[in-house]
Amino acid sequence: MDNNQNQNQDPNNINIQLNEMVAAGVYCNLALVNHSPSEFVVDFIQMMPGVQQANVRSRVILAPLHAKRVMAALQQNINNYEQQFGEIKEIEPFVLGGNNVQA
Repeated sequence: MDNNQNQNQDPNNINIQLNEMVAAGVYCNLALVNHSPSEFVVDFIQMMPGVQQANVRSRVILAPLHAKRVMAALQQNINNYEQQFGEIKEIEPFVLGGNNVQA
């Protein structure tokens, strides 16, 4: 790539790579959120009906600013979804407890 092409590229564009294993994703029907002064930890969990053991499928650790940005992005996407498909109705209670939030 020559210098002219380098200068014309938008510095806000990021080349994101997604391998097949990550692209396949993991199913999650429970998330636990904890925080400290420096980070938020989100554990994505898969619970099977009638089984007492639940497995953490993925853990994501975020800086507070990024956690807030993820929350805003999720809220915007939920708003877009509900405009297109209708309100998402909650059937199970939302549980709060200490620093741990279950969703």
